[in-house]
Amino acid sequence: MAVSNINTIINHDIQKVWSIVLAIDRYTLWRSDVSKTEIINDEQFIEYTKNGYATTFTVTVVEPYKRWEFDMENSNMKGHWIGIFTDKGNATEIDFTEHVIPKKRFMKPFVKAYLKKQQKQFVIDVKKALE
Repeated sequence: MAVSNINTIINHDIQKVWSIVLAIDRYTLWRSDVSKTEIINDEQFIEYTKNGYATTFTVTVVEPYKRWEFDMENSNMKGHWIGIFTDKGNATEIDFTEHVIPKKRFMKPFVKAYLKKQQKQFVIDVKKALE
C-alpha cells in the first residue's frame, strides 16, 4: 500500500475552501486534471481525467467544515482518501491523506510519486480557484 499526505495552509476561510473542494459538479471549472464529473447519488460520483479515464468515488464520511472521506477505485487501483479541514480564522489548514493499493504489480514503484504529484496539483488548483 502506498500512502501519501499533503498538509498546507490556504489563505481563505474554511467555508470557501470547504465549498470549493466539495462542489464536485464544478470540478471542471477549476481542476486541471478533470474533464468531467458524474454524480451518481449523494454518496457516489465518477471523475474522468482529460483522457477519459474514470475513477469511482464512494463518500464514507462527511463532517461539515471538518472532515471528508471516500473510497476510490478504478481499473488500476483502489484506496481511501481522508481530508481534514481546520479553521485558522481567515485561513484553512488542509491535511489530505491517500492510501492506495495498486491493482497491477508493475505500478507499485510509481504509485507514491504519482499520488504526490496529484496532491500537489490539486492544492495548486484549489488555490487558483479561490483567487
